[in-house]
Amino acid sequence: MAKPYNQIVLFGDSLFQFSSEIKEGFSFQGALQSHCMRYLDVINRGFSGYNTTNALKLLPQIFLPPSPSNPKIEYLLVLLGANDACIDLPTNNQKVPIEQYKENLIKIITHEHVKAHKPKVLLITPPPLDEIRIEVLDLAKGHPQATRQAANSAKYSETAREVAREVPGVTLIDLQDAIMEKAIALTPGVTKSSSPPLGYPGGQRGALEQFLPDGLHMSGMSYKILYDLVEPHIGPFPEGESVFPDWKKMNPVAI
Repeated sequence: MAKPYNQIVLFGDSLFQFSSEIKEGFSFQGALQSHCMRYLDVINRGFSGYNTTNALKLLPQIFLPPSPSNPKIEYLLVLLGANDACIDLPTNNQKVPIEQYKENLIKIITHEHVKAHKPKVLLITPPPLDEIRIEVLDLAKGHPQATRQAANSAKYSETAREVAREVPGVTLIDLQDAIMEKAIALTPGVTKSSSPPLGYPGGQRGALEQFLPDGLHMSGMSYKILYDLVEPHIGPFPEGESVFPDWKKMNPVAI
């Protein structure tokens, strides 16, 4: 029987689906795979448009218990909430109420199919939102107003933080705070206490436009921030103990 690699699974929405792409010369999934090459496979289960209700519904089909033919999940990265945080509109039905969002997140990371693998769970907050840019693009698409609001999206990020604090063994990756901190640092005259914050109505986009070109999806710069947050939690891997042997063991030198 073939010897499978154990896995790192990226579970989420378009923010993970698009992480396989090369943006400004950087690919999050590619960099992560390079980091754990010969030890783990990086499996992308990001689904554009999905909210936590969608993800939870399909979870039993996506995550099967470990078996000889189904590799063990060593790390599970969960990034969901950008779609849950949509507002109620006749033209959009992705919204999940914040209380349900929290319940769904807990059910996902504690699901029996997930727990069977005993993975290290990294729960990632949704990134910040540039509502200024979102509104322009959403109006052009025929929506009566912006489908997402920066202040509301920030509440969903805070809810993800709450889940990480409340569920034992879960590691928080605070992507929202990290991207905002970097954008503020690159925007002259703006601080954490500035009001309104970057991306909020009445304010400015500032450097946030470099990290969220369409107001929602991440640039290569944002994915690099995410990688730098995640990488310290993956590994270390024992030298010389990869799934298949080193070439020097395959081709020993006769002495």
